[in-house]
Amino acid sequence: MGRLTEAIKHLIILNVIFFAASSMLGLNLGNWLALYFPKNDHFGAWQIVSHMFMHGGFMHILFNMYALWAFGSPLEQMWGRNKFIFFYFSAGIGAGLIYTAVNYFQFNGIYEDLISIGLQPAEIQSLLETGRYNSGILNQISESRLAEIYQIYNTPAVGASGAIYGVLVAFGMSFPNAKLALIFLPVPISAKYFIPVLIGLDLFSGVTGFSIFGGGIAHFAHVGGAIIGFIMMKYWQKNQFQRWN
Repeated sequence: MGRLTEAIKHLIILNVIFFAASSMLGLNLGNWLALYFPKNDHFGAWQIVSHMFMHGGFMHILFNMYALWAFGSPLEQMWGRNKFIFFYFSAGIGAGLIYTAVNYFQFNGIYEDLISIGLQPAEIQSLLETGRYNSGILNQISESRLAEIYQIYNTPAVGASGAIYGVLVAFGMSFPNAKLALIFLPVPISAKYFIPVLIGLDLFSGVTGFSIFGGGIAHFAHVGGAIIGFIMMKYWQKNQFQRWN
């Protein structure tokens, strides 16, 4: 941590501009820039990138931008601007793709279950768009499964968190003995332990549906960003990639 480096400064400015335009000026950017499920009419391929500049509230953008500065600054100083930007966007885009792939797998599983109990595609589409269904099907499929497919279809992902988790992994691999602490666990822990535990909690929440940090969190986007960050770091370590100015 330290001075505000060039790439991080511009990333923070862009995030704040989009947040201000969306929340303070009342512009409805979410339907266009947030990452929707591919079968939703609001989906656009550009959302794989644009969702990284959208945030769900003040605390969301505050924590993400703080983490970007705190963990990204040493990396940019070590790597240079271009290498950091390449890493950041690769992790964020990879996070969006992995999140979408997991959603697609879950969606298709429930969709096939609905077909198997006799629903027609038009009936399923009506459920997805309106949330309404014949209560008689609850004898064959749980209400939680219906809620899950509805939420996958309609709930967009926003935020730079996937890219931030990639940055966290890179920081932990570059500075494994740096001491970190959570607000609710103010005991300093080495990054080499702290960051894997944090990612493990996200994976647990994504698999079980029990969110330790609250609802509305795209856990598999976090895990996806961490995976891409890890792969890139291992590749760079093996091939000894140097600083990119």
